[in-house]
Amino acid sequence: MTQETIFEQLKTDHVKFIQLQFTDLYGIVKNLTIPVQHIQDSFQYGTWFDGSSIEGFARIHESDMFLKPDAKTYAVIPWLRSADGNTARFICDVFNPDGTPFESDPRYILKKILAEAKAMGYEFNTGPELEFFLFKKENGLQALPHDRAGYFDLTTDQAYNIRRDMVVALEQFGINVEASHHEVAVGQHEIDFRYSDALTTADNATTFKFVLKAIAQKHDLHVTFMPKPIMGIAGSGMHVHQSLFDLKTGENIFYDGKDKYKLSKTAYHYIAGLLKHIKGLSAVLSPTVNSYKRLVPGYEAPVYICWARTNRSALVRIPQYSAGKNQSTRAELRCPDPSSNVYLAFAVMLKAGLDGIKNKLKPPAAVEEDVYLFDDAKLTELKIDTLPHSLLEALKEMEMSQIVQETFGEHTFNKYFEAKMKEWDEFRLQVTQWELDKYLEIY
Repeated sequence: MTQETIFEQLKTDHVKFIQLQFTDLYGIVKNLTIPVQHIQDSFQYGTWFDGSSIEGFARIHESDMFLKPDAKTYAVIPWLRSADGNTARFICDVFNPDGTPFESDPRYILKKILAEAKAMGYEFNTGPELEFFLFKKENGLQALPHDRAGYFDLTTDQAYNIRRDMVVALEQFGINVEASHHEVAVGQHEIDFRYSDALTTADNATTFKFVLKAIAQKHDLHVTFMPKPIMGIAGSGMHVHQSLFDLKTGENIFYDGKDKYKLSKTAYHYIAGLLKHIKGLSAVLSPTVNSYKRLVPGYEAPVYICWARTNRSALVRIPQYSAGKNQSTRAELRCPDPSSNVYLAFAVMLKAGLDGIKNKLKPPAAVEEDVYLFDDAKLTELKIDTLPHSLLEALKEMEMSQIVQETFGEHTFNKYFEAKMKEWDEFRLQVTQWELDKYLEIY
């Protein structure tokens, strides 16, 4: 869809209202609804809004901003169809009053790092796997998991039909779904969609979240992308498959048929960049207090900073090569979770990988054993470090990360850091039920 064909398409689709969507620093979708007759002005001049009301955006005395829709993101919202007229959406870019891109717009931050990769001759492709939980609602509150099935189980309850409805809705947004299945934990599911260039994928992943929540709500259920909603079972991750393609030839730069892992030198440099900077990226890839209750040994979430091919306890995994599928050669980063802002997550991952390429960094030897079985002496011998254990530790690492600072820019970096420190302070001041159960009577 191009801007030239949009206006005719709006008539064909009987659209009456337009949702102009964007995300805050947390990745939460925000939207401004306008009547369809104003969309041409929105494309030409933008639609103004109060940026001071959005987390991480402008201060109160510099609040005026405007949105401009991206024509390529047009879609009719399937659950907002009506005999009186339908509602469509566009994902928007955020601009300052003088027409310059707003530096704290997460979509702009990703575009900025993609431009850096493009200047080096690369296109960044990604394929995220977003896991989620389905919960019942009881008296307006989330209660027990929706089912008791396991990994890849063919369940005969309502969950299968709900995933089917989700897939149908996603496809109406132009998202090419490849598979859907039940995950390891009770009530946990995954729907995978086709990889693409990072901007398209980030748009799709953000759309994915709000679509699934809307479809679940129609079934009187709740979808959560909270990383660890239930103690004692696996949490939800967002494994991100990533590769670089040559802009001129369209070939996968990560592939080298002569290497035992089928990886090129560029791929090794990229992986080394991820491993070197991952602790500083953690507060972006795993951005909540709850994220670090997922990142513990024993629940398939990576804790140790290493890489491998077959070892799923490794932080970076190289999926098995299939003969003839050179274009599918990729690295999978397993620590991000779906509470992250996908635009920011992709941006910092790419920035770290590009740093590895620019400085020709070399990764350590692959670790194909189960790292969870290593004792401290073995970890020390192999020089295997660990991810931060809490959001506070992650924020301290981020504070020292040149990669995140350069990716975000000073204003956004400070805003994000302040917001996340506030979140940590709110958490540490809580008196939890665990503390009451543990201490109230014995002391």
